[in-house]
Amino acid sequence: MPSLIVFVLVGFAAQMVDGSLGMAYGVTSSTLLVATGIGPAMASASVHFAEVGTTLISGASHWRFGNVDWRTVLLLGVPGAVGAFAGATVLSNLSTEAARPWMSAILLVLGVSLLVRFAVKGTRTDRHHLGFKSRFLAPLGLFAGFVDASGGGGWGPVATPTMLVSGRTEPRKVIGSVSASEFLVSVAASLGFLLNLGSQGIDWPIAGALLVGGAIAAPFAAWLVRRVAPRVLGTVVGAVIVITNSRTLFNQFGLEGAMRTLGYLAIVVGSVIAIVLAVRGSRRDREQSELITQTV
Repeated sequence: MPSLIVFVLVGFAAQMVDGSLGMAYGVTSSTLLVATGIGPAMASASVHFAEVGTTLISGASHWRFGNVDWRTVLLLGVPGAVGAFAGATVLSNLSTEAARPWMSAILLVLGVSLLVRFAVKGTRTDRHHLGFKSRFLAPLGLFAGFVDASGGGGWGPVATPTMLVSGRTEPRKVIGSVSASEFLVSVAASLGFLLNLGSQGIDWPIAGALLVGGAIAAPFAAWLVRRVAPRVLGTVVGAVIVITNSRTLFNQFGLEGAMRTLGYLAIVVGSVIAIVLAVRGSRRDREQSELITQTV
């Protein structure tokens, strides 16, 4: 019982991060399960079954708060489901660990780009009306879905920063749409694992505990993303991406001891500075907007 309560809390914390930043539920949960000795395929399968429920509630919550663009959900989510089914099949038969460092390097570059863009330059509003084209969303969804199922997580970390960098819609709509479309990805991945591993390949008590925690957190996270300033939101997303992917790269290059500590310290300090700049910039933008409104 105590261990299941821990997994409920993990599900709650992971969903708070995922629902408010558009990423990290699968990565956080899968990492913990693998650390406890569960195999990668079983860990990913259990997490994705939990996500069927959490993403449904999260998507509904984001829709309730006006954070979802349904055209984006379909154009991103349907290819994502295809990629997720393929990824689940691949993970059930072999490991994709060799590709993880390359993925982390790409995501790290995207994270740094988000940090700089949102902290220093702020958000672009002149492109929000453009929206996303299907030729951009379809391959992105296919790739992100495959990475998500085969790596135990990655839908949000791949899709969210890629869409935020383009600036074609406001950040809360990106996060809400990515969260809602993840339901399709989770269902497809779960089916893939079920067909390849069978029901014995899933730890049902842990999946249920993660689901309970995530279901409780989902409405709060959807509300939070509507309250946080877009400039600050984008910067925090960038910081999370940089911090989480730096660990994989440190491991890949054998960075240990004092050098590893200094590396993490530099990343955390840089992230804090970026967030402070984003908060100040957001306040300045709001004051300028209010001044313009009063003048008019």
